[in-house]
Amino acid sequence: MNNNRGQPIHTPFYYGWVVVMVAGLSVFFSGPGQTYSISIFIDYYIEDFEYSRSLVSGIYSAATLLAGITLFMMGRLIDRFGQRAMMVTIGSCLALALFWNAFLLGPIMMFFGFFMIRLFGQGSMTLIPNTLVPQWFIRKRGRALSIMAIGGFASSALLPPLNTWLIESFGWRMTWGLWGSALLILFVPLAFFFVRNKPEHIGEVPDGTPKPVKEESVNPNVEVNEKSWTLKEAMATRAFWFILFCVIVPALVNTAITFHMVSIMDLRGLDTGVAAMVLTLMAVIGFPVTFVSGYLVDRFKVHYILAITFFGHIFTLVILLFTNSWWMAVAFGVFWGFVNGFERIVLNIVWPNYFGREHLGSIKGLAQTVMVVGSALGPLPFGLFFDWLGGYQEVILLTILFPVTAGILALLSPQPKYEDYHA
Repeated sequence: MNNNRGQPIHTPFYYGWVVVMVAGLSVFFSGPGQTYSISIFIDYYIEDFEYSRSLVSGIYSAATLLAGITLFMMGRLIDRFGQRAMMVTIGSCLALALFWNAFLLGPIMMFFGFFMIRLFGQGSMTLIPNTLVPQWFIRKRGRALSIMAIGGFASSALLPPLNTWLIESFGWRMTWGLWGSALLILFVPLAFFFVRNKPEHIGEVPDGTPKPVKEESVNPNVEVNEKSWTLKEAMATRAFWFILFCVIVPALVNTAITFHMVSIMDLRGLDTGVAAMVLTLMAVIGFPVTFVSGYLVDRFKVHYILAITFFGHIFTLVILLFTNSWWMAVAFGVFWGFVNGFERIVLNIVWPNYFGREHLGSIKGLAQTVMVVGSALGPLPFGLFFDWLGGYQEVILLTILFPVTAGILALLSPQPKYEDYHA
């Protein structure tokens, strides 16, 4: 596949914004592999296959863990073959994985089904756009990622209620098949025709034609001629490892809560509709917050904003502890969405801002691997606590320790200076 073909359509604006739109669609179509979508299927699996919650949680965690370990290689493949070729390939693979899930017969097929949709969906379909958009933007990177994130919020807002309706209307097997067909018919052709890997491939430069920039509008986190670190060089910095831990925390916490959302609400006397409403509300609130966070990370030090995000996580978990009514569930969804709106932008922009564009696939690939591993570790402890103690209060209390630690590490992780490590 020739990644250096010219601009496929001529636009009166910078073509990078077209790339952002397709990247947003990639994040949207990662939805069938995301926990907010899969969580709607879990109780139907338990009922139809007569499995325990711990067994399904264990299969899901093991499959996600294997997907996380495998995902590291995706970053290297992106650096080697480019985002366009990988986006088309991965989109096709995810569609096939969804068809596989439509024909589940037992725990082994369920394991491989979870593995494939986590690897190709949650992992790769978000990794690729998050390495693609930073290639096209430097000064406006935060704003570009904010627009791309619309796809993620639209996905997390629409899929829980849509999956609930589709499953009730057509069954969970047909629902998987419908999502697989949508990927092949809608997303894959758009990625093939409109994505280009870098602005240089169509005779452009990042951010478009350079214009005079006011001093106060300069992004303090990046330089126009930014330095590119290799993965090995990045791993030699303290900031790399501290931020890597920060990546684990939202993945672990959010995946655990989302996976068991229906069960958590059920214990509080709230039905599946309320659980789906919380997930949708989180997305609806997070959507406008994303633009605020995109604006802020283009103007303030990113590690300060990251620290504030984790302190918001703590407050959100405290609300969940005391949620026992419909209005408390709404309050939880609102604050969760606010935190999520910051988290999606900050954790994606920190890598290109700190370590440049050239080796972003390998660096972000490792970060995405850690993120998926973190998401694998979340659901199982929650499932075990439920089976042992009949609830989630104790495990939620223990979970609060993670954002506390991450907030402290974020404050200790300013952007490393290239010259300090390359004297």
